[in-house]
Amino acid sequence: MKINREEFSWAFYDWANSAFSTTIIAGFFPFFFKEFWNVGVEPELITLRLAIANSISGLLIALLAPFLGAWADFSFGKKKFLTGFAFSGIFGSMALSFLDSGSWQWASFFYIIASIGFFGGNIFYDSFLPLVAPRKDLDRVSNLGYGLGYLGGGLLLVLNVLWSKYPDMFGFSSTENAVRGSFLSVGIWWALFSIPLLVFVKDKKYTKKNRANKNNPHITFLMILRELHKTLKEIIKTRTVFYFLIAYWLYIDGVHTIIRMAVIYGSSIHLNTQDLISALILTQFVGFPASLIYIKLADRFGVKKSILAGISVYVFICIWGSTIDSSFEFYILAGIVGLVQGGVQALSRSYYSRIIPLEKSAEFFGFYNMLGKFAVIIGPILMAISGYLAIEFLGNADLGTRVSIVSVAILFAAGGLVLWKLPDPDNGE
Repeated sequence: MKINREEFSWAFYDWANSAFSTTIIAGFFPFFFKEFWNVGVEPELITLRLAIANSISGLLIALLAPFLGAWADFSFGKKKFLTGFAFSGIFGSMALSFLDSGSWQWASFFYIIASIGFFGGNIFYDSFLPLVAPRKDLDRVSNLGYGLGYLGGGLLLVLNVLWSKYPDMFGFSSTENAVRGSFLSVGIWWALFSIPLLVFVKDKKYTKKNRANKNNPHITFLMILRELHKTLKEIIKTRTVFYFLIAYWLYIDGVHTIIRMAVIYGSSIHLNTQDLISALILTQFVGFPASLIYIKLADRFGVKKSILAGISVYVFICIWGSTIDSSFEFYILAGIVGLVQGGVQALSRSYYSRIIPLEKSAEFFGFYNMLGKFAVIIGPILMAISGYLAIEFLGNADLGTRVSIVSVAILFAAGGLVLWKLPDPDNGE
């Protein structure tokens, strides 16, 4: 697989920042937030505090994403924005390692700062894809990014888990200090492996308007709002872009619901923490080769059919997942999720890159990422309502839990149906 230096440098940023999503978001932050920064606090209050922290960061990015994208395109500043958000994420991650027991307010604050840095940076990272890769290579480069993200994030997570299990072996005085070291390692990893992107990926392919605005110190909020309004009108008028964003919002809500609710679901069927962490690691390492395999699928069958295939697998995951009752089956399910998770996300990004204007890529990806952040709204509500109704009418709590996971299949089916009716850009439609 041939790839040039700029393409690899872009993809390698996924290796860098995925450490945050694996070690901090999915791995140690929820555990440390409960056991250390909220020691002695009622579980219900801990859950509320964590939910508020996640909601604040998600809502801020969702609301700011289109505006930030418009500003970056208007001022020719994608790389400056990416750098700024990345280093705020790095700072927030490292700051977590210095907090004392009971400091849940500061833990929440720095977690929000780091999360905004991670998700905000991804707006501009994604928008570089159509600039660094020609149209024929979008799938290959996008999937390489996700594959490297799975591998890099998985490797650091394994190392951090080993630190926490065997602190003495790695020179830590306690498990607590090992976890502190894990937060610090995320920042160092993120900063170190961001260097190729910062050095070799350039802002380019700008239009006459961008060139005029590049050194304009008087870009105003009103100017950005006008530009944003134009782009929104353009999205609504462009049928393929508008309906793809609807499809994406539906099925990516399902993807994110599976990611975020998997641990809760696993706990509800009495799996222990070690099994859940091991399943997460398995997903990461299956995701790396699977993302690369998806490149071949897209080359052979086209990007739209490959996304639809992944969505179909997710429908199967929801249905079969409702029947499992052992850790072995949960591991198999995690492996299947790893087979399609990165491919669906990567090809969605490359499909979208094909149908948007290059000169406004950050602005269009601002809306794309906004929908990604507003995802995980319908899915959990759907799970809660369907589970409640099943318990209410069937009188069986276990059955209610299993019905709730099946209900997520509705999102995949609806999103897949909308996508199925859209043209396939590989065929020039």
